[in-house]
Amino acid sequence: MEPEKIVGEGPLVDGRVLPGASLATRVFIGDSGGLRAAWRLLIYLCLVALGHTLINSLIRYFKLVPPGQPTPPMMLLLESSAFFLVFGCALVMAKLEGRSAGEYGLPLRGAFGGKFWIGALLGLVEISLLIGLIAAFGGYSFGPVVLHGAELARWALLYLVIFLFVGFFEEFLFRGYTQFTLGDGIGFWPAAWVLSLLFGAGHLSNPGEGVVGALSVVVVGLYFAFTLKRTGNLWFAVGLHASFDWGESFLFSVPDSGLSLPGHLSSAVLHGPKWLTGGTVGPEGSVFCFLTLGLQFLVVMWLYPAKKNDSAEKLAA
Repeated sequence: MEPEKIVGEGPLVDGRVLPGASLATRVFIGDSGGLRAAWRLLIYLCLVALGHTLINSLIRYFKLVPPGQPTPPMMLLLESSAFFLVFGCALVMAKLEGRSAGEYGLPLRGAFGGKFWIGALLGLVEISLLIGLIAAFGGYSFGPVVLHGAELARWALLYLVIFLFVGFFEEFLFRGYTQFTLGDGIGFWPAAWVLSLLFGAGHLSNPGEGVVGALSVVVVGLYFAFTLKRTGNLWFAVGLHASFDWGESFLFSVPDSGLSLPGHLSSAVLHGPKWLTGGTVGPEGSVFCFLTLGLQFLVVMWLYPAKKNDSAEKLAA
């Protein structure tokens, strides 16, 4: 046995807190000998909040984003800076915890590999199926194409990059460091439920969003957590998230979680009852969204069967 180590006022033996350790030690130090998950998560959230305040102060000081809905170039700035903030804070935590940052869901070894492209393909298939079902019941018209040539290519590429960063930011914020650490404290699926509910609640602030659309986002969050569990990292989820949003906003030119963006491909129109089209929410508020999500669950179950020794806490490449 290794010699006894002293942490604070309470002893550790073989990295475990002894029963006689002080209350302070037991409050802050877990059985594994490291800082408890709740404190690690609190430190991370404080770092993110400080960084967010600093970035917003700089944006206001230099007047980078005018009042009202941001333009697409401003969206790119905001989404990319948000991702680099939450990922950068995770890098700090990885250093403090003595871990590889890849354990939090975005291992470099899997960057833009097969899982990413399979997810991207399934994202396009899902939004195409969803729009197709709405159109079959008379709720969607594609309309005339309004972009051509260089303009079409410019807007298509711009939205690809924007939604790639949306995928990175939202997936890592809700299913990266937070999922890893909260899951370490309360278990994978309880953490996934908590974060998915927060994911849905966060979308309620979007103009035109509604309760059904937010509920759909909660189910989407659970689906993405399921893909994390089955694939071992977030690359599949990032690819699917980005391509679904791109297909919804640009390719099929409809509202995305209540947001209607400029520079879309056609003058598409949603018409018909809200249960069919989603109304101002867009297709994510349609009843058919729950059907397509159910199919996605089945596809992932088939593509990535559960492993006997699968560990929720260990996000392998």
